Amino acid sequence: MQTENEMAEVVGTRVRHRGDGHGAGSITLGPKDSLVGKLVFDGDVRVAGKVEGDLKVTGDVSVDDGANVTATVEGANVSVRGHLTGNVTTKGKLSVGGAGTLTGDVKVARLSVEDGGTLNGNVAMVAAAGSSSSESGASSGRGSSGSSGSSGTD
Repeated sequence: MQTENEMAEVVGTRVRHRGDGHGAGSITLGPKDSLVGKLVFDGDVRVAGKVEGDLKVTGDVSVDDGANVTATVEGANVSVRGHLTGNVTTKGKLSVGGAGTLTGDVKVARLSVEDGGTLNGNVAMVAAAGSSSSESGASSGRGSSGSSGSSGTD
């Protein structure tokens, strides 16, 4: 794994770090940036460009409007306003914004799908203490052709 300084060279000037270089930082992939592969990072990641692979983040993951992510995503909280295809696991909240689309299975403690947002996949709601209840089926904040199941929950 590369250090934060090496990562800055790979990603370019759109990377912004916070903290002292020993964890709890942040990475921003701008609209012209792309990442293919696996990123394991101690901090927050904001994607405005393209990602293919895996994101495993200790902090929050934000998929901005216009971003295109095809990846397995794991983070403390995940926010989707662009397009995400892949499974999502979060100990906190998954938010799908009004223009956001998520296609994949999710395992979350809390879920929010704004009016206009789309979630298609199986949903497992897991309490923070580790006990779980589940809701399965295709979830959608708006109608999509060919989908069936339950609607998104808050």
